[in-house]
Amino acid sequence: MSSPASGAILVLLAATGVGLAVRWSPPLRRPHLTDRLAPYLRDAPRASRLLDSSRTLTPFPTLERLLAPVLRDLARRVDRAVGGSGSVSRRLDQAGRPGTVEQFRIEQVVWGAGGLLLGLVLAVASIMRGAETSPVAFLVLACVLIAGGVLARDRALTREVARREQRMLSEFPTIAELLALSVAAGEGAVGALQRVTRLSSGELARELDRALADARAGASLVAALEGLAARSALPPLARFVDGMAIAVERGTPLAEVLRAQAVDVRELGRRALLEAAGRKEIAMLFPVVFLVLPVTVVFALFPGFYNLSLSVA
Repeated sequence: MSSPASGAILVLLAATGVGLAVRWSPPLRRPHLTDRLAPYLRDAPRASRLLDSSRTLTPFPTLERLLAPVLRDLARRVDRAVGGSGSVSRRLDQAGRPGTVEQFRIEQVVWGAGGLLLGLVLAVASIMRGAETSPVAFLVLACVLIAGGVLARDRALTREVARREQRMLSEFPTIAELLALSVAAGEGAVGALQRVTRLSSGELARELDRALADARAGASLVAALEGLAARSALPPLARFVDGMAIAVERGTPLAEVLRAQAVDVRELGRRALLEAAGRKEIAMLFPVVFLVLPVTVVFALFPGFYNLSLSVA
């Protein structure tokens, strides 16, 4: 590729990111009225953000703090373009992540910047090999990689929620049986939950501990457990909350209900395992039919063909 065309491609690809930053970040960034009044309306002085290392979202905290205004502007743009803030907030809650929607949008911006960097690397590699490619094609590729990075972060959050709910479902039978043992030993509902969360570890134990914290903060135990069911889309947890609510409000025996729910969840897991085995059995037919069977046929027929060739010779 000629030198002017190579320079034009690199300039256009670099302008894709720099131009967005210049467009979305005003040069003088005047503080808003709410930002100016916040220090005088706050009850207690806020600690310096320079000393808070837990707020960083990238491996480069200093660079992140320097680019924080630009990242926030880009995050607002992404939020307006993609939408679905309610869905993101719900999935963050389901994933057990302490971050906010704005922080997640900033992570999407970082992933999009990674896609832009990948586009620049591909452009440089193509130029070094001397390939003849239009600059417009590289620009389109950079835009596709940026959008792919933003959407890939959203997809990663969905997968994280699915994995966490699967872990909670696998932990539920053990937690339910421990609660049943505690209740049968004479503990109340609150005491049994406190004992099990103190002795257990895992995603479900942390969710139960969070429900107990809400109950200690002033909410009723039933309301706290209903919040746990609302944060999860698992039907066994909803049935567990209903059983706990009925036991607390009406005084019905809880141990047998918890044992029955544990048995139901184990049966559900067994059925899911059988269904997965059936799907894998069908998938295993492909290597058997297209790999093992042809080799077996070749080994069976080769001696006959070899003898025929010797007799003809």
